[in-house]
Amino acid sequence: MKIFVTGGAGYIGSITTEMLLDAGHKVVVFDNLERGHRAALDRRAKFIKGDLQQRAQIFKALAAVKPDAVMHFAAYALVGESMQYPERYFNNNVVGGLNLADAMIAAGCKKFIFSSTCATFGQPEKMPMTEDLPQRPQNPYGESKLMLEKILLWYQQLHGIKPVFLRYFNACGASEKYGEDHDPESHIIPNVLKVALGQKPFVQIFGDDYPTPDGTCIRDYIHIADLAQAHMLALKPSISGAFNLGSGSGFSVKQVIDACRAVTGHKIPAKIAKRRPGDPARLIGDSTKAKKVLGWKPKFPDIQTIVQHAWNWHNAHPHGYAKK
Repeated sequence: MKIFVTGGAGYIGSITTEMLLDAGHKVVVFDNLERGHRAALDRRAKFIKGDLQQRAQIFKALAAVKPDAVMHFAAYALVGESMQYPERYFNNNVVGGLNLADAMIAAGCKKFIFSSTCATFGQPEKMPMTEDLPQRPQNPYGESKLMLEKILLWYQQLHGIKPVFLRYFNACGASEKYGEDHDPESHIIPNVLKVALGQKPFVQIFGDDYPTPDGTCIRDYIHIADLAQAHMLALKPSISGAFNLGSGSGFSVKQVIDACRAVTGHKIPAKIAKRRPGDPARLIGDSTKAKKVLGWKPKFPDIQTIVQHAWNWHNAHPHGYAKK
């Protein structure tokens, strides 16, 4: 198939692009390189530099490419930033996504695979989180993703678009070529590995008095290759609707740090800090539907394997990608 990947210079988009190409698909990457990296662009893919907020640019690109499907990764994704600058998130994530959907309709492309988020649920009513829970986002980031989901459902009804919503929490790990390089870096695994690389003196644990087995927060951590696999499985013509991608059990902050210690052989000092406001004790997604309908079978569910792959990449790229 010919796949149009927005945000293909970013973390998840670059590795999904790599795996699509490895599987024999043709890929066109559309990215403005604002938060992505030119060095993360797979050379086998065609690259179009463009911005989804510039309506004419995305219309021109999709009219020229005429893809069989779109995979949409181009979004801002920092919860804290969204609370400070909500306008950035609604412009980039909602307006940009709307421009993309309109350009797809004009180009005759119906398949829209959306990299969404479990943040659309807010504080969930039960755990693990299933697709039918009420969606009540608690920040503009989650709200922006939910708004685009709702737009796409109306476009499904009225324009025949076939959207797939893939919702998850923490993408992690790396491929041999591509890995995680954010500025600022908000994810726990690369931040813990920075200690092992000598770039930080210690790692902070925000609260150790939660109602969990070891007192620290439990979260889902999903290998980036397994996320990419789910996006590829969603290309099947019969697939539409929402799928949560999760481990079903999750790992605690202390378990993640211990895995990093085991993999790196570094002591990785940790200091307990105060809880962060609004951090739930446990956030875990239920992937039963994805496994049943998509045929999704995660290959790397073990936290030590995830950390090992991340460490391999960070050890080879201690300062991330070459800067633009």
